[in-house]
Amino acid sequence: NADLELLFDPELIPADVKSQLGPDLHIRPLAKTDYTRSPHLSVLSVLTIVSDPCVEAYSAAFDKHRRSPFTYSKYFTVVIIHKPTDQIVAVGCVFIEQKCLRGLGKVGHIEDIAVNKNVQGRKLGLMVIQAPTAISEGQGCYKTILNCSDDN
Repeated sequence: NADLELLFDPELIPADVKSQLGPDLHIRPLAKTDYTRSPHLSVLSVLTIVSDPCVEAYSAAFDKHRRSPFTYSKYFTVVIIHKPTDQIVAVGCVFIEQKCLRGLGKVGHIEDIAVNKNVQGRKLGLMVIQAPTAISEGQGCYKTILNCSDDN
């Protein structure tokens, strides 16, 4: 992780989630180089049709999310890496929104939970939900919402 430009501080991912992974897996924040190094977007294609924005647009969006001050919203995307292949095999995101309710409280919205079909059945989907949930709680959200299809 030390040589990667990460979306957020990896210390926000709880140790108990990290400890649930097998020795061949690693969880960390999304890195700027994941567009080319370990295709982030290809894992998301299990959810829907994913268009290729081009590396420049992807990098610009990453920079915007990473450097934006927490005024009204913030993104925290986590990825699970298969160590032997250095490929992303699962992804999840929590989008934290500042509300006008509850004394300007914050709400976490879990989105874009995706697991590569080759590793489904290892409870990686659960882990990419647990990490964003813990991040949401750690950021002081009064609730965290997860909407998904009936199949999921």
